[in-house]
Amino acid sequence: MGKAGLPVSPLAPAGFPDLPVIAGVEFASGAAGVKYQGRTDVTLIRIAPGSTLAGAFTRSSTRAACVLDNQAKLAQGGDAPEGAAIIVNSGNANAFTGARGQESVDAVTGAVARATGVPPGAVFSSSTGVIGEPLPHARIIAIVDDLAASLDGGGIADAARAIMTTDTFPKGASATVAGEGGEIRIAGIAKGSGMIAPDMATMLVYVFTDATIAAPLLQQALSSGLDSTFNAITVDSDTSTSDALVLAATGRSPAAPITSLDDGVGAAFVTALHGVMRELAQLVVRDGEGATKFVEVQVTGAASDAEAHKVAMAIANSPLVKTAIAGEDANWGRIVAAVGKSGARADRDRLTIRFGDMVLAENGWRSPSYDEDRASAYMKRQDLVIAVDLGLGQGARTVWTCDLTHGYIDINADYRS
Repeated sequence: MGKAGLPVSPLAPAGFPDLPVIAGVEFASGAAGVKYQGRTDVTLIRIAPGSTLAGAFTRSSTRAACVLDNQAKLAQGGDAPEGAAIIVNSGNANAFTGARGQESVDAVTGAVARATGVPPGAVFSSSTGVIGEPLPHARIIAIVDDLAASLDGGGIADAARAIMTTDTFPKGASATVAGEGGEIRIAGIAKGSGMIAPDMATMLVYVFTDATIAAPLLQQALSSGLDSTFNAITVDSDTSTSDALVLAATGRSPAAPITSLDDGVGAAFVTALHGVMRELAQLVVRDGEGATKFVEVQVTGAASDAEAHKVAMAIANSPLVKTAIAGEDANWGRIVAAVGKSGARADRDRLTIRFGDMVLAENGWRSPSYDEDRASAYMKRQDLVIAVDLGLGQGARTVWTCDLTHGYIDINADYRS
């Protein structure tokens, strides 16, 4: 069973990966009873002096107080000469809580600053859970000193578990890069299961590297990977109030500083970072609330990448498509309908639809090679690929989604009870 008492997703990996220790990053987790008793629900992360930071956040117009606070702090430049800290709670989103929301942020980040010696302007907070309920910040503050006293470089796995809400398994990913003079390590954790849609999906993501890299380059490396990772997943089409992604580089690797992202080590670092981001994003989909199928939607031949994205998300968000997948029904007609409603340019007679390596429809009609039994057998797999070629241009986009089952309704019908 997962943290919230839900069965672990059938799409879950065999276990939590063995993530490398990132020099200059320490973790501690504890139980504050923010919403539930007997669960770890708060994580404190301390980042060494001299680090640089970058971030990405939800573009919801009803952003949570902590998101607004984080954005304002990162707007100051992303340098942390005296170190930085992140405090995360699950069980309460501290969103749509009026002036009290910022008061809670100030109280929690102030307590962290006092306990860790990090300047208040370099303490970032995240909250995830119920919207519209005041954050019981006194419960979090009460354990901050104990958390600070137990900070440990090897605590990343416990941190991944503490930030879970309806997640059924903790999520982590890592990569290494051969730098000039030594190895560069990257490790990240994420939470997310429902209210998942682009801009950025309900996710909290924290990625750490020991690379030496200036804050503007770090932000560029992060931002350039968003559209192909965290903005390319959807579980239920609902954008969150609370999404936050923070990337920290401690500069503790023996490798030479990264001064360019265009070639050599810099380009390899970007590739590795985006790989970690993509793996975390896909793990979020594999833990989609009630999910039993992981679905990759590939769109090619669009008039532009933006139009390919429209088509891909129309398919990935269609309740009719997602319920057919849950029922293992090879109903490719629902793909046709999703393409048509997307708003992107499409031509019936140029459209090709594939499930896996099978061509189901082409040239404006069902393919002569279509085999209903074979298509139905394919739909019984846990991992599926739906491919659409529009035949209009070079635009392409791949997104990931899951099926829509009654389990999603069960989780969300009584989420607050």
